[in-house]
Amino acid sequence: MYAKLIAFAVLIPFIGVFAYAGIHEWRRYKTQGGATYGLVYDEETGTTHVAGIPEDEESYDPEGFDPSEHNRREDEGEAETADATEDTRPDDRPA
Repeated sequence: MYAKLIAFAVLIPFIGVFAYAGIHEWRRYKTQGGATYGLVYDEETGTTHVAGIPEDEESYDPEGFDPSEHNRREDEGEAETADATEDTRPDDRPA
């Protein structure tokens, strides 16, 4: 009996999350209709996530992605930020 209680206690959070997601998706479906889900790329952070895709847009194609592009943009942004902070620092640092 004690083993069944432990198994039930472990499964309850998963069942709750699954039920919540199902209800949420059902309500979205009833208000917005069917949806197409796919991989979406966030240029700001350089990450991807699964999200709803509008009908007039295409999903993200991982094979057409060059990660060095994001790293290059990130490096250029850091260099510009470093130049800007060096110019605006006051000269009250001890010598």
